[in-house]
Amino acid sequence: MLEEKILQDYKEAMKNRDELKKSVLNFLRADMLNVAIARKKNKLDDEETIAVIRKQIKARQDSIEQFTKGARQDLADKEQKEMEILKSYLPKELPMEEIKKIIDDAVGALGAQGLKDMGKVMKEVTQKIAGRADGKIVSELVKAKLQPDVKTEE
Repeated sequence: MLEEKILQDYKEAMKNRDELKKSVLNFLRADMLNVAIARKKNKLDDEETIAVIRKQIKARQDSIEQFTKGARQDLADKEQKEMEILKSYLPKELPMEEIKKIIDDAVGALGAQGLKDMGKVMKEVTQKIAGRADGKIVSELVKAKLQPDVKTEE
């Protein structure tokens, strides 16, 4: 499980005196523990762990943007390194063509006929993609598929 791998890497970072990785993983483990307590669980499954990691990556992206605007490149670089450590725990991203194929299959299987069916399609697609693609991109692609006259960014 992903949670055990993070714990092992944390222990290894402590042994190797890798302060940056130790700090990032310690904060991640604390966040995971908080989520587990909130959900009344002892451990998170991999999907829940990935959701916590994605949340931390998003926070780092926001920080990088703010530090860059504030002309603090040193802090932006530190956040970038931390984000790379977190990204190493995410599953490999799916290529755009594969995401579109999964969406096409889901729309066909459900007989979706417009935006009113977007929730059903998103539920189906999200289960198949399982954290291997950005939800915002998936949502835009599903919307474009269900409402072809809407233009999306690609």
